[in-house]
Amino acid sequence: MMIPFRRTRIAASVCGVALALGAGHAFGTGFQLNENSASSIGNALAGGAAFTDDATAMWWNPAALSSFSRTQGVAAMHVITPKINFSNNATVPAYNQPLGGDGGDAGGNNFVPNMYVAIPINQQFAFGLGVNAPFGLTTEYDDGWMGRYQTLKSSIQTINVNPALSWKVSPQLAIGAGVNYQTIKATLTQNANYSYLLAAYAQGAGIAAGSPTFNAIAQATKGLDAKASITADDGAWGWNVGVAWDVTPALRLAAAYRSEIKYDVNGNVEYTNPTITLAPGTPPQLAGTIAALSAAINQTYTYNRGVGSSITLPQIANLSMHWQIDPKWELMADAQYTGWSSIPELKFNASAPPTIPTVPLEWDDTWKIAVGASYRYNDQWKARAGIAFDQTPVTTHPTPRLPDSDRWWYAIGGEYKATPNWKFDAGFVYIKGDSAEFNQQFGTGTQQASSLGQLRGSYDASVTIFSVQAAYTF
Repeated sequence: MMIPFRRTRIAASVCGVALALGAGHAFGTGFQLNENSASSIGNALAGGAAFTDDATAMWWNPAALSSFSRTQGVAAMHVITPKINFSNNATVPAYNQPLGGDGGDAGGNNFVPNMYVAIPINQQFAFGLGVNAPFGLTTEYDDGWMGRYQTLKSSIQTINVNPALSWKVSPQLAIGAGVNYQTIKATLTQNANYSYLLAAYAQGAGIAAGSPTFNAIAQATKGLDAKASITADDGAWGWNVGVAWDVTPALRLAAAYRSEIKYDVNGNVEYTNPTITLAPGTPPQLAGTIAALSAAINQTYTYNRGVGSSITLPQIANLSMHWQIDPKWELMADAQYTGWSSIPELKFNASAPPTIPTVPLEWDDTWKIAVGASYRYNDQWKARAGIAFDQTPVTTHPTPRLPDSDRWWYAIGGEYKATPNWKFDAGFVYIKGDSAEFNQQFGTGTQQASSLGQLRGSYDASVTIFSVQAAYTF
């Protein structure tokens, strides 16, 4: 096979892991975590900006802080378990490599904590502080799977600290505002096709493709992989505002907005290069040539260096309604807009050559529409249920780091008020995504796809979420 020796193409194969920092963000619908309240999750987050059941409401709308006449603290934990399975359909194996397995279940248990406090200052003003994780999740495929040159493991973690103030302008109207300091940390891994690099570098060194020496090198170095890992982090500031209007004592309308957050992410890409063990009886001249090629690759391409990128996490807006139909029944609805078009492409800069190709994403802005209802059985017990439709931002450039598709949420939950001070909540959600067809080549052009592999097939994905929460009112 003719291996086109071009510096940029080898760079694409070696440095592809750095591109994962952005591509790996394709978590959930995008990579947004809406699991910020165990109480509201029982309604599929319907009515979020109009929610006032406990202090978690401040995440959806800082104006909700005006609803609390006493100090309250809340702690919640969410166990998120995605199931992600790939079904192969004519995947093209990488050059000089076995095809590999299907990757197994790339999901796993993810633990997401939240904590909030609401403190009334006087009859007009209230303060709140929330700490949560608005973006993230983890996927991990089996070693040696057929998409190993696109991804092995993706771990994205964010922490958001959000102090906020609310002002009760009148008995019917409240407004609120907050600032947000958010950190992001990413650890992402994938393989680099070391056998391809040896063949391409040999051709660049003047060893003609198809010659006895070239064929001997390819035969002696089948199935060699390097492992690449990137770690990166940053912290940045944003802001949020909201308004809540009690149209009547039974009907509340609300709106809230969270700003974009712009990061300048910096980190390092590190490589673990293979140890080449040749078969007994390998001619010394061939062994010396392979050793020289490997040393050159390790020094020039698969070596540790810094990487950086600018990425803007999306703005989020909510329009919400809460209707107290009667003393027992509540109805709520919510429309959430997320501006994923803030990430049109992924462009990374390396601290040393080779350069890293830009990857287009072309994500769309999305909507999540939810409706829910609650039934208060008595002063102690309340039952919740909800359903939601969640759009995907992914259009023409999917990523196996977390395959995304439109999905439906089905939620139930409940509240137990143990004492006048203590309240406990739990919620369960099942999320089912549409089957996602997948056709991703690592690079461009027929030869490039044949040399580095092309992942073809479909994904079946679902998520279960179990949430618990305790609130104490002082």
